[in-house]
Order: sequence, then structure tokens, then C-alpha cells
Amino acid sequence: MSNRNRSQALAAVSEIRPAAPAAPSPIHFDEFGADVFAGETLREYLTPAVSKSLEATVKKGAPLDPAIANDVAAAMKSWALARGATHYTHWFLPLTGATAEKHDAFLETDGDHAITAFSGKNLVVGEPDASSFPSGGIRSTFEARGYTAWDPTSPAFIKRHGNGATLCIPTAFCAYTGEALDKKTPLLRSLQALSAATKRLVRCFGLSGDERVTVTLGPEQEYFLVDKHFYLLRPDLLQTGRTVFGAPPAKHQQLEDHYFGTIRARVLNFMTEVEHELWRLGIPAKTRHNEVAPAQFEIAPIFEELNLACDHNMLVMEVLRQAAERNGLVCLLHEKPFAGVNGSGKHNNWSVCYGKTNLLNPGSEPRENAIFLTVLTAIVRAIDSHADLLRAAVAGAGNDHRLGANEAPPAVISIYVGDQLADIISQIVKGVAGPSRKAGTMRIGVDTLPPLPRDATDRNRTSPFAFTGNKFEFRAPGSSQNCAGPNVVLNTIVAESFDYLAGELEKAAAAKKDFHETLQALLQKVIKKHQRILFNGDGYASGWLAEAAKRGLPNAPTTMDALKAYAKKENIALFERYGVFSSREMASRYDVASDEYHTRVRIEGEIALEIARTMVAPAARKEFLASKAAGSAPGAKAVQAYAAQVGKLLGALDRNANALEKALLGKHEGIIKAMKDLREVVDGLEKILPDAAWPLPKYREMLFVY
Repeated sequence: MSNRNRSQALAAVSEIRPAAPAAPSPIHFDEFGADVFAGETLREYLTPAVSKSLEATVKKGAPLDPAIANDVAAAMKSWALARGATHYTHWFLPLTGATAEKHDAFLETDGDHAITAFSGKNLVVGEPDASSFPSGGIRSTFEARGYTAWDPTSPAFIKRHGNGATLCIPTAFCAYTGEALDKKTPLLRSLQALSAATKRLVRCFGLSGDERVTVTLGPEQEYFLVDKHFYLLRPDLLQTGRTVFGAPPAKHQQLEDHYFGTIRARVLNFMTEVEHELWRLGIPAKTRHNEVAPAQFEIAPIFEELNLACDHNMLVMEVLRQAAERNGLVCLLHEKPFAGVNGSGKHNNWSVCYGKTNLLNPGSEPRENAIFLTVLTAIVRAIDSHADLLRAAVAGAGNDHRLGANEAPPAVISIYVGDQLADIISQIVKGVAGPSRKAGTMRIGVDTLPPLPRDATDRNRTSPFAFTGNKFEFRAPGSSQNCAGPNVVLNTIVAESFDYLAGELEKAAAAKKDFHETLQALLQKVIKKHQRILFNGDGYASGWLAEAAKRGLPNAPTTMDALKAYAKKENIALFERYGVFSSREMASRYDVASDEYHTRVRIEGEIALEIARTMVAPAARKEFLASKAAGSAPGAKAVQAYAAQVGKLLGALDRNANALEKALLGKHEGIIKAMKDLREVVDGLEKILPDAAWPLPKYREMLFVY
């Protein structure tokens, strides 16, 4: 065993030369949305009446008119064929956490002739097999029927490949029983629930409640890039997306020189290709930069409506992976592909708007101030009351390695609001105006807030849930996760909190109580009860977990701890009350998430055992025998000591591998501990064996050579 393969890989990577700068080309911005059936394209291919009807559904939330399905299908087919598409697919988001698609050709035959066909029925509904996707018991193997249903609020788009293109129609996916088997359906239900609750709340402030409610999302996507030559020599990366072994290199991110540094030419070529493809898909990719860890990067879009943003983020991940492969790279979306350096998250920037007003913008008028403080208070109540659900929504085997380490927030959910808002909240609790206001009793809705610039707070990267000026940034979601999961929870718990405050205000109005006094007392009561969730300090500080425990905040450090929230009766009742999940759907999510966790841990354990026994152990034995033979010469004490050291680790490797093999017959806790023990030995061998003897690409190569 030698590092011949590693040497060949290094040589191959060293020969790669990024493409030379091309001659100036037309700006690609004019191609934005070229492969999307929306906007001007929609109006070009549809009659004005059909276009108006469809846009009313997409932009105003009006019910879809079934009578327009055939017209839309015919127009969509004409457009797709004109852009080179030969197939169409219902594109959906099953509980695997990935996307799914089954392609059908537009082709049909008329006797001996080929014709193209695509009907309203083809557009509106499809029937993929529902038994082979995770269902958590909703479907059995012999119960195969499932349906995909067109989601007109997320526009159809064209995906291109080397030899053609496919029309993709975003859809929901449900069982024959009508139960949701996907990520999109509960998201749409939660948006509906939050919309109704928001309208109810704003009516309490004298608004009509007739404006459309939109929830916006801006998901920042982090990822790693490694050269494909190294990737193919790492069975752990190939099988699990992360390295189960690997000693830390002397230099990784300690100098903080990668963050926002100059982007290497090869990576910049890749990023440019990604952006051009995303722009054609109507995805507003805005920001690109080096992240903290070497070989780590980030892409971020402009904010969009939540449902569309979730679909777009799934496409972003797909485009990242495909473009990386075309550039001889591999995009790693695992939350912690390399131990000891930053992991990757997906920062979930969330806000809710009524009409054109962002309810998380303080505004300048007394009523706007009052609505802002009420919405802020409701969100504080929601997060404190349902922190366990929010934590469960980001649970997963990959995120267990990330939460609480380096850049990631801790597993304890808390809210950061910044000093200025913290001061205002304190004034509400005390009921007395502070120095920033005129003296006297504070009266919400009459006194204006002190001037709040857009960035009224600093940013706290250690906080799981941080107010950042006109939105909340939920930093806990992992980089590989579908945004829909955490936003289903966030929408639902905020809807419940909006309804609670609206109910209290409505009761006071019915009793003809003074609105401002009622609101003042209500916000004061709610904040007093839930202010324990507010924490503006360092979430990484050693004393925070103890302080959080003293406050009574829940702490679920692992996935299996977190998933227990899905089984609580009060949580099931909450989702049932808002029509987001039925009790069976809720149980299915628990089963699917726990099964996935156990499966991933077992796969990691099995590949770790295989690598240790078939790659590391042979290399260590060969080195041990060679050093032992060399140590028999007179005066070779140093060689003898080295042989003894290798022999000791080799013995520990054999014992720990046997322990892992036994643990694989049991529960996940035993597998995780046995993997950790085995890793310590393998990483110890990597540090002392000659470089020429080590069979796996090392961290210093994967993180720095690309």
C-alpha cells in the first residue's frame, strides 16, 4: 500500500489550468428568467383573459380556475418546444429531502406519424409511485398510488442538459388518501394559516385585512468544493458526504485568511457558470464569496416569496452540484464534511408582509410602531412557546456535527434583538418611557419609537434566531436541508401567536376597553412571561448553557432528543388545529426523520469500518513490519520505538474496529461512540505514518488544492 493514487491525484490537480479570461460578452442579466414560464412570457403565450386569471392566482392568491388548464397546458407546451424541450415532468419534493422527477415525452403517435401532446390533465395531475418514497407508514409497498398536483404559484421552468431540455412543473405530492407525502404541501398549508392570522391581527389596528399577506425568504447557502480526484479516493466522502477520518492539518482556518478573500480563478469560473444558469431559471443569485473555512463558499439570493424561494433553493443546490462536476469539482453540501473547521448552514432570513408593508420594519407612524412591537412580541412568544418544534425542524445526522461548533448556533434556541430593541422591550415591561422617549408613562401607539435605522442591531452569529433590521435570521438550518421544514414550523407557531394576541385584543374591543391601554398591558404581560428566550450575549460562551438551563430553556443536543417534539400531544394538536399536519402526517414525519437518522449513522459506521480494515490497517501493518525489521539492526533504538508506537496503534485499531463491528448490531449511540474511538486511532496513525504510506487524501490536500 502506498500513496501512489494520492500522488497521481495531486499531479492531475496541479495540471489543471482555469480557462483564460474570455473576450467581453453581452451581459447575462437580459437572460434573467429566460427558461421560466412567467411574466412577459406567460402573457405572450396566453390570451389576456387566461393570463389575467392565472396571474390572479399567482400574485393575489385567488383560487385557480380549472377551466384554464387546457389553455395553459397548450401554451406551456408551445413555449417549451420552442425552447428545445422534448419531455416534461412533475417536479416535487418528497420526504427524502431531495427533489424528484419522472420524465414523459411530449411524443404521441397518430397512426404512423409522431405528434406532440400535452393536455390540461397532464399539467394538473400526475401519478408517480408513492410506495417507494419515505412515508412514515402512510403508504405500504402494496399501496402504490400517489398523486402530484400542479402548484401554479411556483412557475414552470426548463432544465437543460447536454442533449436537450425538460419542462419542469412544480407540484405537490400526496397519497391516494390525500395525505401529504412531501415538503411543499405542509408549507402551502402553513402559509395559508399565517395569512389568515396576520389579517386577523392587523384588523385589530383598524386596517381592512383585505391586502395580500406574503412571507419572504432569503436563504444563504454555504458549501464546500473539493477536487474530484481527491473525492473519488475518499470512500467516506463518496458514501456519506463527510470525512469519517482525517487528522487536522497544521494550517486550516486559524489565520482567518480565507473569509472574503480573493476567489481563485477556477472557483470563480465555476461560480460564474452557476450564476448564469440560475439567472436563466429566474433565481436572483446576488452574492458570492469565500466563507470562513478553506474550500468553503457561500451563495445568497435576493429575497423572494417563501414557497418560490424554497423551490429555488432546491434548484440552487442542484445547479451547484452539476456545475461543480462539469468543472472537475465536487460540491459538498453536508453540514460538517471536515472535522475541526466550520460547518455549512443555510441561514433562513424570514419576514412577513401585509400588502406592501413589511411587518418587521418599525415604520415611522404611531400605528406602524405599535404593529411592529406587537408582531415582535408575538414572535418572541412563538419562539419561546415552541422552541422544541423549531429545534426539531433542523434536526439531522449532519447537523448534529455542526450545531454548537465554530460558526453554528447552539442547540438551545434563543432570540437576539440587539441593544436598542432590548431597551424598548425593557421599557414595555416596566411600562415607563426611558431616556430615548419623553418622560412619563409609555403608551404604545401614541408615542413613536426612537428613530430606528434599517440596521438598528448588530449581527450576532452565535444566536440561533436573530433580528437583523427588518427580518429574523434563523441560523440553525443545515446546508443540505430543505428550507420548507423549518419554515412550516415557523409559519405555524407565529400564526398561533398572532391569533392569541388578536383574540385578546378582540375580547377587549368587545368589552369596549381602551385599545392602547389593552395593547400596552397585553404586550407587557406576554413579554414578561416569555423574555427568558431573549439573549443578546455570546451563544458560544461556556456559561450560556448553564444560564439557559436556569431559565428553563429546552436543550436537545442530538437529533433523537430533538425529534421527541413531534410526538408531544400539544404539538400534534397545534398542527391539526391549523390544518398543517394531521396526526398521521405528524407521526409520519417523526418516523421518516428518525429512520433517516439511524440509516445515515449506520452507513457512516459501516464505511468507517471498511476503510479502517481494508485501507488503513494494511498500510499500518506494512509499515509496522518494515520498521520492525529495520529496528533489528544494532543501534536502531529510535526505529524500535517507532515500531512499538505503530504496533500499539495497530492493536488499538484492531480492537476498536471489532468494537465498531459489534456496535453496528445495536443502537445509534453505540455506533457513534465506537466511530469516535476508531477515529482517534486512525487519525493518530495518519500523524505518524510516512506520507508515502498513507492511502487517503489528507485534509491539507482536499482543503487547499483545488
